[in-house]
Amino acid sequence: MKKIFAIIFVAVSSVFVSCDDDLKYEDFDVVENFNFLWKEIDEKYCFFDYKKDSIMRWDLVYDKYLYKVYYDCNSVTEYFDILADMLGELKDGHVNLYTSFDVSRYDFAEDTPIDFDYNVVNYNDRYLGKDTRSVSGLRYKTLRDGKVGYVYYGSFSSSFSNGNINNILNSFEDTDGLIIDVRNNGGGSIANVNALVSHFIDETTVIGYRVNKIGPGHSDFSSPVAEKVSPVKDGVIYRKPVYVLTNSRCFSATNEFVYAMKGLPRVKILGGKTGGGCGMPFTTELPCGWKVRFSANPCYDKNMQITEFGVDPDIEVHLDEELAYRKKLDSIIETACDYIVKKK
Repeated sequence: MKKIFAIIFVAVSSVFVSCDDDLKYEDFDVVENFNFLWKEIDEKYCFFDYKKDSIMRWDLVYDKYLYKVYYDCNSVTEYFDILADMLGELKDGHVNLYTSFDVSRYDFAEDTPIDFDYNVVNYNDRYLGKDTRSVSGLRYKTLRDGKVGYVYYGSFSSSFSNGNINNILNSFEDTDGLIIDVRNNGGGSIANVNALVSHFIDETTVIGYRVNKIGPGHSDFSSPVAEKVSPVKDGVIYRKPVYVLTNSRCFSATNEFVYAMKGLPRVKILGGKTGGGCGMPFTTELPCGWKVRFSANPCYDKNMQITEFGVDPDIEVHLDEELAYRKKLDSIIETACDYIVKKK
């Protein structure tokens, strides 16, 4: 089928899509760009073997969407939508098609519990609505009469210094335990992940493994390389119980932070399963100038388990929406506080 369509398009090589003048693109060959995109994914995307039971075979995807390009495409926006839908078949939140007029994206957390109410956490005096300190994207205060330290970190794109973390942890010196809330944190810098983890370990620790795509085959990978983090030098290491709060919107670098912290002494993951996203993204450019990003190098946890589909919590707790609405209480935070104060 693939060859048949290729022949058809060679015969009608005059088929082009003209971009709107406002986009400032030259006319481009829809076949050339389609084939380039399909082949880049075929040879460099890293999760075909892991998703073979949940996504369509990539050769069948070629036939399905080349047909759409030929019969259903009459404008640049329709062409974009077809390519975006093709990429959506990968079911990967790290896959995007970038143009000057739109960006495609896959909703990795669709139909999953939200488990986070921004207004309850940020505007309720019980949590971050009053007497809150903030530095470098981290907001923090004590809860339960000073017995519990609470930190909310909304994005690993927000960089911090070891001094910032030292000051936060020093302010929690008299607490019985710490909550690190990364719910709705969609990721960011791996360097920030490693820097934060370094304040909760006593020795150099393997937090996971990385492999590289080394050939065009779907299974062409290098041997795993250990990803290690060492304890912070001349900094504060927190040695009391730690609860990391998670939900399905924890993605990419946040997913890595969660699996790095999971299993550490004194640390428990509490909340919902993370959204996954353990492929290191790679970006390339189509002949027409559009850019595509996709997962190229997979990451594994310390047990060599793939976490593309998320990390399970040690303690599964979901937000009680009725309690959040009527009493402005976050049942996930409250459960973590109970574990610390009552020493469950």
